[in-house]
Amino acid sequence: MRKSITTRYFYSTAILLLCSIALMGFIQLYLSMGYFRAENEATLLQTVDNTILVMKEAAGRADTENERVEDVTRGIVITSRATGTMIFFTDEQGSIILCSAADPSHYLGEMLPAKAMAQARGGVYTELGTLNGLLENRCYVAGKAMLDENGQVQGYAFAASDAQTLSEYVANLLSTFILSAGLMLMVSSVLSIVLTSRMTTPLRRISDAAKKFGSGDFSARVPVEGEDELAQLAVTFNNMAANLEKIDSSRHSFMGNIAHELRTPMTTIKGFIDGMLDGTIPPESRDHYLGIVSEEVGRLTRLIKNMLDITKLEAGEYQVNARNYDIWESITSVVFGAEQRLEANKIQISGFAPTKTMVYADEDLVYQVIYNIVDNAIKFCNVGGEIRFSVTQARGMVTVGIRNTGAGISADALPYVFDRFYKEDKSRGLNTMGSGLGLHICKVLINLSGGNIWAESKEGEYCQFNFTLPVAVQEKNKQKQTRSKPEEEKGDS
Repeated sequence: MRKSITTRYFYSTAILLLCSIALMGFIQLYLSMGYFRAENEATLLQTVDNTILVMKEAAGRADTENERVEDVTRGIVITSRATGTMIFFTDEQGSIILCSAADPSHYLGEMLPAKAMAQARGGVYTELGTLNGLLENRCYVAGKAMLDENGQVQGYAFAASDAQTLSEYVANLLSTFILSAGLMLMVSSVLSIVLTSRMTTPLRRISDAAKKFGSGDFSARVPVEGEDELAQLAVTFNNMAANLEKIDSSRHSFMGNIAHELRTPMTTIKGFIDGMLDGTIPPESRDHYLGIVSEEVGRLTRLIKNMLDITKLEAGEYQVNARNYDIWESITSVVFGAEQRLEANKIQISGFAPTKTMVYADEDLVYQVIYNIVDNAIKFCNVGGEIRFSVTQARGMVTVGIRNTGAGISADALPYVFDRFYKEDKSRGLNTMGSGLGLHICKVLINLSGGNIWAESKEGEYCQFNFTLPVAVQEKNKQKQTRSKPEEEKGDS
């Protein structure tokens, strides 16, 4: 069974919490037991000190031995009841002579372990045990030796506290801890489910949108909330979706354009050829219609060539052969080649003043770019309009501008004119001669040449395409030398 992210996150959080609580409980229990034992030992040692003090005071206050024993016994019993401990006193050999137990006869005359007396003589004796079976239950035991003015041992005072209190303390501690841990786990579980749901909701939305993409719906978008990593993922996903939708729209547009581009000439060719075969077109008119058929075949050839060019260029199969040459050579060649079309449309040429301007680029690529732009300029220039050329040089780049008067391009369409398959009929006129590939080819070619290309337009007035190319290599070297000369002159001065 497939587990969701929410379930896995919940299990992971629960395991982590359980391990943390168990570790915290162990540490708390260990520290509490140590603290409890230290407190017990401190209390027992204080009880022992008080017992020794009672013994000394009784010895100095009593007139007879019996009175001294009664005073000591009374003091030991009072101290024992006040502290909840059992106190017993031994002679210098370690034999118990006084005890605060309910049945002291059970302990009187018993001997303390030699180890306990040895440690008590050395300072303080502490133990959690039974004093080698002397005590019936495990107890906390503390003892000291009572010394006279000369430092001689007069006896030993011991106090014992039943260790059962520790078990009760630990039981109470564990019950409190388990209750607190259970409440904490319950609250943490609810918070974990809520937080996990909030974290995974964007992922579910992205998953749903991806499923829609898989079914062909590219309009789905993911709501963006916040600025965290999931929000950034949603933004990236939406950008990808927009690009996919744009590509899909371009593909549909391209298919429509290509279908139209292929259908129109093929219909024309088939109609004229069928007319020649069935005799509808008389023999004396065949040359005229064969010329039309030839033009339509040329249109098909150019369309297929453009598609192949784009495939090669974007696959990186074209080898750029850059060299130094005059950009005006390409401009002049294109203008002279279009002379008849210019005259037929009564288009005026301005700014055509060839001045040697060297660039470093592939001449064939640049020629195709200029040809495509001029071809578009002639198509969309108004009858009796103007095409203006400009060539300028600045900052190591040569900028070529080609402007034509006419309807121009709408502001909405301007950012997309270089997109593949894009063809805007409303602002460019209903022209069936284009496939929307020419300007995209121009952009790819200029990028290969190390330059940039952009369009400017004002609806109803003009449209201008500009592109840049690197200046010739020697021109760059000359500029470097020119910049370095003043520095050398400054150094000489």
